[in-house]
Parts: sequence; C-alpha cells; structure tokens
Amino acid sequence: MSGNSNGQILQSLAGNVFIAGIKGVAAVYTGSGAMAAETVHSFADCGNQILLLLGVKQTQRPADDLHPMGYGRALYFWSFMVAMLLFSGGGVFSVYEGAHKIAHPEPLELPAVGLGILALSLLIEGGSCYSNVREMNQRRGPKSFVKYLRDTKDSDLIVVFGENAAASLGLVLAGAALATATVTGDPRWDGVGSIAIGGVLVGVAVFLAREVQSLLVGEAADEGIRDVVTTAAKDHPHILEILSLITIQQGPNEVMVAVKVHITPTLTVDACCVVINEFEATVRAQCPEVEWLFVEPDLPGEGHRGALKRI
Repeated sequence: MSGNSNGQILQSLAGNVFIAGIKGVAAVYTGSGAMAAETVHSFADCGNQILLLLGVKQTQRPADDLHPMGYGRALYFWSFMVAMLLFSGGGVFSVYEGAHKIAHPEPLELPAVGLGILALSLLIEGGSCYSNVREMNQRRGPKSFVKYLRDTKDSDLIVVFGENAAASLGLVLAGAALATATVTGDPRWDGVGSIAIGGVLVGVAVFLAREVQSLLVGEAADEGIRDVVTTAAKDHPHILEILSLITIQQGPNEVMVAVKVHITPTLTVDACCVVINEFEATVRAQCPEVEWLFVEPDLPGEGHRGALKRI
C-alpha cells in the first residue's frame, strides 16, 4: 500500500467534511433540492473514505492460518462497498429528491448564497480531483489515462478519484440547475439538476463496482509481471520452456505467481533446486510486489501449454 494513497484518502475526507457542512447550511437556507442532494452526497463521501481507510488498515494485518496469503483483498471488499453506497446513498437519493422537487416545486431562497457555496465547493473538490489525477499520472507510466483506469489494481485511489470526479461534475450540474431555476423563476429546474446529479453518481458507482468486482473475484496481475517471468525463464540456460503460468493480484502491492517449467532433464535434484532458486531471485529482483512465487518442475505434455492450472 502506497503512503500516497492514504494521503489522497485523508485529503479527500478533510475536504468533504468541510464541504458537507457548508452545503448543508446552504440547503437549509435556499431550500434547493440539488443542494440537498449534494449535501447527502458529500456526507456519503465522508463515510466512504472512512471505509477505505478501514480497508487500508485491514490489509496490514499479518497472514494467519485462516488467511495464509494475508488480507490484501480486504481493500477490494471495502472499495466495492463504497461503490454500492455511492449508488444507493448518493445516486438513488438524488434521483428521488429531484423527482419530489419536480412533483412538488418550492420557491428557492437566497440562490446567490447557494451559488457562492457551490463555487467554493467546486474549488475544493476540483483541487482534490486534480491531486488524484496528478498521482495517477505518476503511476500510469506510458499507459493512456483511460487504460490505466481499466487496468490498475489501486482500487482505493480509483474509488477516491471516481468520487471526486463525480462530485465536481455534480457541483457544476447543481450550479447550472440553481442558476436556471433562478433566471426562469421555475424551481422545477432545481429538481432536474438533482436527477442529473443522481444519474452521474449511479454511472460512476456502476463503473467502480465493475472494476473492483474483478479484483475481488481474483484478477490476473499486471501483464508486465508475466513478461518478467517469461523473460527470466527464457534467459535461463536450464529452463527449456514455461508449461503454465498463473498470476493473481492478492492486494494493491501483493501478487501471487504459480508457474510450471520444463527444466533440463539431465540435471540432478539438487541442480534443479539451484535453477529454481536462481529463477525466483531474478523474478523477485525485478518484481518486488511478487509476495508468493511457486515454481514446479514438470514435463511437457497435454494440458500444460497456456493452461491456467492450479499449482
């Protein structure tokens, strides 16, 4: 777990506590449904970030007899829970609130106050979102930004970015709705804004849930690790070929690799052990995130090549 990820979560939590408070005051004074939806969204984000911190804490528990590979996937569970809460606590409530405001419109009060608070909130949320993007740009390397979002195993950072991006867009929509309602004198536009905010939150929640669900079930590690393992085997004079190879992402910085290799058949058992140890040392030197590396010598035959076999 990167220390930067913790910093990103804490930064977003501090910002959302402040923003939720001022949005709540604005919602009470203006009677804006969009502002109320944004208030609930910010409070939900505070809870979400606390859950992420809980997940980070659980990943640091040592392995035990019940969980011999540790608790790295606990973060994926809590990230999935955050996506579900973003869907229900943020998106569904916002749609309901918007529909209620359209069916039962109420005049808005002090819209200028609401717009000012939305602008301040957008400045804070936008700063957090920019910080997330800057951190992801440092991690993604040559990958495109979109591909990094799809491939990354840093579920906590992606969830925080998704929340902040949705919040920033939601603030823009809330401001547009509040301004339109003020100019036209029709408070139903405020309800339309709330529904639009709900749609954004539901969309982001579904995207996050799909990405985290794959990690929670057991997703293959980054392709770069497979490349390192393959190259290390190819470069070793006594490893003739890889018969099967599995990589599993066990946590943000924890990977399990299981590989069957065909070793020169004339070697003694002791010599085979030396080959395996050299191979493991090469892989670990280039991929320190490989926490578990299981290497089994075997003979070529049916079902080996390219097969995802349990070791």
